[in-house]
Amino acid sequence: MEALGGYPVKSSSPKAKRLTVLLSMTVGVGCLFLLQTQLVRQRKPKDFYSFDVRDAKGRTFSLEKYRGKVSLVVNVASYSENTEENYKFLQELHRELGTSHFNVLAFPCGQFGNTEPGTSRDIEAYAKSTYGVTFPFFSKIKILGSEADAAFKFLTDSVQKTPKWNFWKFLVNTEGKVVQVWRANEPTESVREESRAMVREIILKKRVEL
Repeated sequence: MEALGGYPVKSSSPKAKRLTVLLSMTVGVGCLFLLQTQLVRQRKPKDFYSFDVRDAKGRTFSLEKYRGKVSLVVNVASYSENTEENYKFLQELHRELGTSHFNVLAFPCGQFGNTEPGTSRDIEAYAKSTYGVTFPFFSKIKILGSEADAAFKFLTDSVQKTPKWNFWKFLVNTEGKVVQVWRANEPTESVREESRAMVREIILKKRVEL
């Protein structure tokens, strides 16, 4: 269609076109941001067993393997004043309650004095050869500061307590929630009793379901 005088009618000005393009880009970016936020929320681990960690050899390891079992998660060290006593106790408990329902999960940490100087593989090899431990060892991690391991941070955030030294013990239930924590100097008998009670619950529940 032409206007009077034979001149064509302009559908829009260059300024209007630029505004339209800018508005479209803004809406597009906004949609992408909302989509990304939603995906991040969906992926955010809701419990301890939702995390991936590294094993002592540096390989990615999913803690989902332990869902449905009780876990005693411990920040271990090779040369602490409590090393021998704790490794003996942890191994006894691991053997007594069995891996069908219970596991000790060891996470070495070198942030408490010079008590864990070696590499992840060295730490695992030393514990096995010196104390005969058979429970799983994971990669050496940090617990304090901005570089704190995400899985272990979940534990400390859950109880609002951060280890002040080696061999803090976090008891995690079958659903990946922290139910109890013990400091390094607290009696191990309490750890044994609580762990036994939780394993007993699993066994009784399975018997009822049969």
